[in-house]
Amino acid sequence: MGKGPGLYSDIGKIARDLLYRDYQSDHKFTVTTYTSSGVAITSSGTKKGELFIADVNTQLKNKNITTDVKVDTNSNLFTTITVDEPAPGLKTIFSFIIPDQRSGKVELQYLHEYAGISTSIGLTANPIVNFSGVVGNNTLSLGTDLSFDTATGNFTKCNAGLGFSNADLIAALTLNDKGDTLNASYYHTVSPLTNTAVGAELSHCFSTNENTLTIGTQHALDPLTKVKARANNSGKVSALIQHEWRPKSLFTISGEVDARAVEKSAKIGLALALKP
Repeated sequence: MGKGPGLYSDIGKIARDLLYRDYQSDHKFTVTTYTSSGVAITSSGTKKGELFIADVNTQLKNKNITTDVKVDTNSNLFTTITVDEPAPGLKTIFSFIIPDQRSGKVELQYLHEYAGISTSIGLTANPIVNFSGVVGNNTLSLGTDLSFDTATGNFTKCNAGLGFSNADLIAALTLNDKGDTLNASYYHTVSPLTNTAVGAELSHCFSTNENTLTIGTQHALDPLTKVKARANNSGKVSALIQHEWRPKSLFTISGEVDARAVEKSAKIGLALALKP
């Protein structure tokens, strides 16, 4: 566990990663190469049904400044400039999308032993201002996540969260959608030697009185291969196997079936990530 409470986005993140990360029904291919000057070039393509989406990302690191430039198949140019530690605990992120003239944004992140703050503002005449803050330590944290639209004078997002973490158990409770949705998540390490863990997430929507329960587990078959499985109360059952066939290069196969409609074909996803 890291020192300090982290950022608001870290509350419940480990349980979310267990339950949702690496699962997909698309076919995705990613390859990363490095030039002699240290520039990383990552090309990726994703097949979603009959639609194929591709992008090329270039990353350049110079001391504490990282510049990412990505071009996609819609001719959008995404640029992100990150300045790490201009002052102790501080990170500055500047991003914009061409040709979207309203996409410019500046974000500041600050990490302290007993607090984590992230704030951003759009570079427009009437920007949206985002703020999230967490206080606590690496065991207990309490935070909020807000968005304010200066054009309308209204809060577009108002969330709150509580996180608890120790050596083998991580739990989180968040109130989202302006108090309409309550989420509770749980992550438990069963065996560190085999990376075996179980987790669950329960979500209740007050306006519709609907509950969603998702449970999942993971286990390392060997140091290079892991399997994951999950199920929810709507009858969706998913599983995946991921193998690191060479350092940093991963091959993942995932599938999902609907137990309430077994006559439908299963969804199969493939992902291949190649790094030198």
